[in-house]
Amino acid sequence: MASNRRALVTGASAGIGEAFARELARRGHDLVLTARRADRLEALAKELRERHAIEAIVAPLDLARADGPEALVAALEAQGLSIDVLVNNAGYGVPGYFEDQPWSTHAAFIQVLMTAPSELAYRLLPAMKARGYGRILNIASLAGHVPGSAGHTLYAASKAYLIKFSQSLALECAGTGVHVTAVCPGFTRSEFHDVTGSRELVSKMPDFMWMDAPTVARQGLEAVEAGKAVYVNGRVNNAIKGLFKLLPDALALRMVAKQGRRFRTGPRRG
Repeated sequence: MASNRRALVTGASAGIGEAFARELARRGHDLVLTARRADRLEALAKELRERHAIEAIVAPLDLARADGPEALVAALEAQGLSIDVLVNNAGYGVPGYFEDQPWSTHAAFIQVLMTAPSELAYRLLPAMKARGYGRILNIASLAGHVPGSAGHTLYAASKAYLIKFSQSLALECAGTGVHVTAVCPGFTRSEFHDVTGSRELVSKMPDFMWMDAPTVARQGLEAVEAGKAVYVNGRVNNAIKGLFKLLPDALALRMVAKQGRRFRTGPRRG
């Protein structure tokens, strides 16, 4: 059995998840990669095995399945594979207004972005504590620090949840050797905006607002090693977070309402 620490990365087939997989492999971690697109996972795992001489296991899974997290952890335990680093990255956006989508769409979103990260942490945490080492990274967003906007109704709410969850869990794990961090990037260059249909809108954002996925991953891993419960990537994003903390709630909400149409897709109403 390999002596390397092993990381589980969800949503590893593209974007920030793929960047975390690459950075972890570069640091010598063995990997378990999960996402829905098995072909992409296989290609990535093969590349990382050959480049870094690590073990990379592919576990295709749709985390929208209610039994997905439990089944994944059970399969790992059956193979004697322990997880030292958990990167809860899987996520997406649901364009449009809340009532425009069937409840089944929202239920799947909540399962993937809120329930699955919580359950994976719950199921993997006891063994991490028993070994005296663990790292849990919940990929949140700057959106979790600012008022919600019209459209993509549950997205900011789910990210705010991950931030508060990470803070509480980090406090509970103090002194155990387990570190928990909510990583909060802003606009990050990836295919996320193509999937949500917002590429045309967000392409109008100035270059200084954007980060690249490898930088987000590197900074996130540095933050969890440093024991930071919440980490906001980039000076611009930190400035935005600070500004909204200082503004009165009503003014902050008006600002988001005015600017939100620049990067949120959905029908114009009202």
